[in-house]
Formats: sequence, structure tokens, C-alpha cells
Amino acid sequence: MNLNSLDLNLLVALDAMLREANVSRAAMRIGLSQPAASHALQRLRDLIGDPLLVRSGARMELTPRAQALRGPLAQALDQVRGLFTPDHFDAARSERQFRLMMPDLAVELLMPPLMEKITQAAPNVRIDVVPWRGPSIFTAEFARTIDLVISIGDAFKGFHRKLLYTDSDALAVRRGHPAGARLKTREAFLSARHVAVIIRGQNEDLIDGWLRAKGIERRIALVVPGYIEALHVAARTDLVAFVPRRLIAALSRQLSLVTVAPPFDPGVDEQFMFYPTRAQMDPGSIWLRQLMLETGRDLGRGKRHGA
Repeated sequence: MNLNSLDLNLLVALDAMLREANVSRAAMRIGLSQPAASHALQRLRDLIGDPLLVRSGARMELTPRAQALRGPLAQALDQVRGLFTPDHFDAARSERQFRLMMPDLAVELLMPPLMEKITQAAPNVRIDVVPWRGPSIFTAEFARTIDLVISIGDAFKGFHRKLLYTDSDALAVRRGHPAGARLKTREAFLSARHVAVIIRGQNEDLIDGWLRAKGIERRIALVVPGYIEALHVAARTDLVAFVPRRLIAALSRQLSLVTVAPPFDPGVDEQFMFYPTRAQMDPGSIWLRQLMLETGRDLGRGKRHGA
């Protein structure tokens, strides 16, 4: 291959196509039109001598050659971008895109106040939130696409950890629930029907693992994949949700929910911010981390967004 004829933008397009395995989504990812992306794919096929993307039924698949290129290309582009990283981050002028992974409760509690800060300081910065999918998804290739992770105490290879805020679990029931405050008693808690939250990548609701260690089994009537779904169900049924207290408080007025102290003390939950070692000195990453830590501190002080 003659490198003199190689346009670096073609490598950016190739990276997007290898990540998305779809020309249309790749075009959206890097801001190209569909025809321009299709033209770039044809040029890449000619340069590399491989079809790269082939149709399989209704979808496209990567060829073995394309699969082999994914990791090395992503690493090479990271190194090239590092050559041009500025010594400072001009938030007011930046059009940078950051990618965060977090569960739904973190989105509910952190993103509204964080976006207020970002809108004021960096109106052209874009935040993409990826749903929490568990540690198993966290391959080295996937980790290179993530700027921040918000999670409980899981460890992620190649990431540093900082405490963001603390919380504790409580019971959420609809206003007027027939058991009401009686759920504070062990008997009422055990006789109640519960909605459990099993997030993708987990085998059970974390609270059930904690209860089982104490010899306690609650009556689970429904399993949902997120905390917000659990609160919506609790708001419209007699099911009980055992979820983080701050999330109940954030949605109690909107959903007409009541917080009830459980008969067992589950202790303190710690929510952490994880950031990649490779971006430890990156000015943009430092800026975003500072804003996120400030948002977590505000949450810990009980400061609401917009206040």
C-alpha cells in the first residue's frame, strides 16, 4: 500500500464501520452522509483488498480481515489523536463528544445537574450515555470507547476509581399502600410482594444476595431490568421496591411514592466514578471528571439541580 495516497480520514471511517458493522450508523457516528460513507467503504475495499463488510441476510457482517483490524486500528488512532491533544481544554469552544456508561439510577440522579453545568460551560459538548451492561462487556476494545463509568465497587482494568457519592437502600411504596409504615416490621416485609431489579450482567438483585446471607428470602412477584421501572411499577401497584433512597426521593413527588425504612439495615452503598488511565492527563477528561465529582458532592449535600 502506498501511504502517500492514504487519507487519514479513511482510517477514521474504517474505525467507525468496524465498530458499527453498519454503513448508515458509521456515517452518523462520524458525521458523514450515506453516499460519502459508501464511497469511503469502496475506497477502503480497494486499498485493503478485502470486502470488509458483507451482507448476511438483512444485516452486514465483518469479514475475518475486518475483525482482525479492529483492535490494532483503534489503538493506532488513539495514538494519533494523542499527538494532537491540546495542552488545555477550551470548554466554551469545544465540540468534543464524551461517552459514559452508567445504570439508570445514575442517569436520573446525576445527568440533569451535570448537563446544567455542561450547558453553561460548554454548550457544544455532547454526552452519549451507554446503558450499564455489566463487567463482562468491558473488553479492552470496548473500554477504549468509554470516557467515564459510574458504578458500584466493581473494578475495571485500566481504570482509576474515585468515590462519587454514598447512598442507602429503602422501601418505596405508593402513597396509600395498605401495608404502609407496617413494612418497617419483619413480618410485614416478608409477607409483602416485591419487585426486584436485575440489571443486565447480574444474576440477581444485589439486595437479595445481601438478604440471603442473613437467611432472609423475600417474596419476588416481578423482576425488571432497572430501578426506574421498579419505581413506576411500585407507584401503580401494591408491590414493594427495595431501591436506593436518593432515587426514591428524586421521584417521590412525581410518582406519589412514600419512603419506608426497611426492617433490616443494608448499610451504605458507594457509587464510584471510573476513568481510564490513558486519559489521566487529558485536559478534556480532567474537566469532565471535575464536573462529575462536583455533581456527586452536590448530591451528597442534598443540593438539587436547578436550586
